[in-house]
Amino acid sequence: MIKIANAPCSWGALEFDLEEKSDEIGFEQVLDEIKETGYLGTELGDWGFMPTDPSKLKAEISKRGLQLLGAFVPVALADKSKHSRGVEAALKVAQLMYNSGYKNAFIVLADENGSVTERTKNAGRITSEMGLSKEQWSVYASGAEKIAQAVKDKYGIRTVFHHHCAGYVETPEEIDMLMSLTDPNLLGLCLDMGHYAFGGGNPLHALKKYDERIWHVHFKDYSPDAAKASQEVNGDYFDAIKRGVFCELGKGNVDFPRIISHLKEKGYKDWIVVEQDILPGMGKPKECAQANRDYLISLGL
Repeated sequence: MIKIANAPCSWGALEFDLEEKSDEIGFEQVLDEIKETGYLGTELGDWGFMPTDPSKLKAEISKRGLQLLGAFVPVALADKSKHSRGVEAALKVAQLMYNSGYKNAFIVLADENGSVTERTKNAGRITSEMGLSKEQWSVYASGAEKIAQAVKDKYGIRTVFHHHCAGYVETPEEIDMLMSLTDPNLLGLCLDMGHYAFGGGNPLHALKKYDERIWHVHFKDYSPDAAKASQEVNGDYFDAIKRGVFCELGKGNVDFPRIISHLKEKGYKDWIVVEQDILPGMGKPKECAQANRDYLISLGL
């Protein structure tokens, strides 16, 4: 049975270093509203958003009848000098999940998105000239594997890579490159439907292409109209988010009915995490979470 979760990013709790951080909704409200809108699980959110004491974290999640599925860990993988720090960050998060009893949760590894000006400014319209060199790809892939191996060796926790706009692995071609350079038994793929569409691809094609490499799934929709409006004013990644590039499920161009049909046909029985990224203080998260859950119910999930 496919189970549906949501994540703190849908309430504006993001990993980016933003001035709007002060407008974040507290974790108690986020967990309450995830439960109240019909979801069964959550991801951890940025380090420190939820309790970092294992017993407290377990108590907060368990008393709402939820499960913890994973934690987002951003690392500047193109910079070899950041790899050791990335290992430390991933192990810290893995230890928290392991000691809290969530041994099947994932490390959701990603680039340090939003930190490279050119990539952030051109999200959704990346060209090959903005990408990594052959040598940089080797560094990037080895860093991802180093982190995944460390987490697996110490805690037995698996790592998935989350492709993401405003990072170095955004386009279908860049995802292909990273997947070709890494061990499929060590590093899985977290397929995010909205980011894949924003990056210029068809998520259904990716779902079929990567198949067994996909260990974790994010449901996010993509509005080409919002992306176009942002591009017309030369807006960056954050401008696109403000314009609603990640809209409510069913209101963008991601073909969720066919995606769900494919997941069911292949016997997928794990979690789907709904995400509708917003900036802190933006929108009405609970109403959107409810609308997204109702939409998936209408599609049989």
